[in-house]
Amino acid sequence: MPTTTATLLDTFHDFQPDDQDFLSAVVDGLAAERKSIPSKFFYDEAGSRLFDEICGLAEYYPTRTEMLILEKFKDQMAALAGTHCHLVELGSGSSIKTRTLMQALDRPLGYIPIDISRDHLMQSAQSFSQLFADVPVAAICADYTTAFDLPAIAVGQYVGFYPGSTIGNFTPDEAVVFLQRLKHKLNGGGLLIGVDLIKDTAILNAAYDDARGVTAAFNKNLLVRCNRELGADFELAAFAHRAFYNEAECRIEMHLVSTRAQQVGIADQVFAFAEDETIHTENSYKYSIDGFHTLARRAGLTPVQVWTDPAKLFSVHYLSAG
Repeated sequence: MPTTTATLLDTFHDFQPDDQDFLSAVVDGLAAERKSIPSKFFYDEAGSRLFDEICGLAEYYPTRTEMLILEKFKDQMAALAGTHCHLVELGSGSSIKTRTLMQALDRPLGYIPIDISRDHLMQSAQSFSQLFADVPVAAICADYTTAFDLPAIAVGQYVGFYPGSTIGNFTPDEAVVFLQRLKHKLNGGGLLIGVDLIKDTAILNAAYDDARGVTAAFNKNLLVRCNRELGADFELAAFAHRAFYNEAECRIEMHLVSTRAQQVGIADQVFAFAEDETIHTENSYKYSIDGFHTLARRAGLTPVQVWTDPAKLFSVHYLSAG
């Protein structure tokens, strides 16, 4: 059963997956014909810090471009969110984008950050509380792709905030299912969501394989976490980062590539790797605006407004869940 504990925040709800969930996902993924590990397990404390560093890289356009869109159009977004909303942020991260939006909202009644990394969630939520002392915070530690509950509200409406193009980590069919579930939780409110757009392949490839190797470190940290938490014996030097745009699927793929034939032990099992065999760690699907609107409608959401940067690298959409 989930537990609720009092903290420095107004409320803290803990639905965090346990180590067995992580272990099962890794073992099942490595036993598959095409090895994979779900990308949601990137975000332990170290992974969250590395991702924050990625967001500041010159090659990684999504974060700064989305921030520019938010800064330029935040008043329009706030008007659609309405008076007395409860802002629900999925994957709270550092909450910098949320602060920009929160400053524009008309008398918000609550902030509900949801993140799988407990330590990162607590740090960002408490930092938010210091900046917006009059806005109650109900932090939820959870894998938001599975089971969690939003706190009941008597006044106002939920407005989901899902920045960073994280929707691209789902296949289109998975995204529809996820958005259908989210629509139900938002109970007639709205959803503000960041969506990366299809663009030049060179720009995409550079964004996921930066010259400083931060994204490579972020990817390999998944193996560090397996070794530390699950007792695996991955040899980090024997795996390399590979990221590329798959034009046929309209997605970036990230892989960890075995540089030689080897065996890896975990949980009393041994997994054989051939040279150049990969562990598929992430997809990041890219959309056209019309293509994403079609997907949103499949989930029962109604596109209301979309904002982009002048170069149309990125988009932010307001969808009605009513």
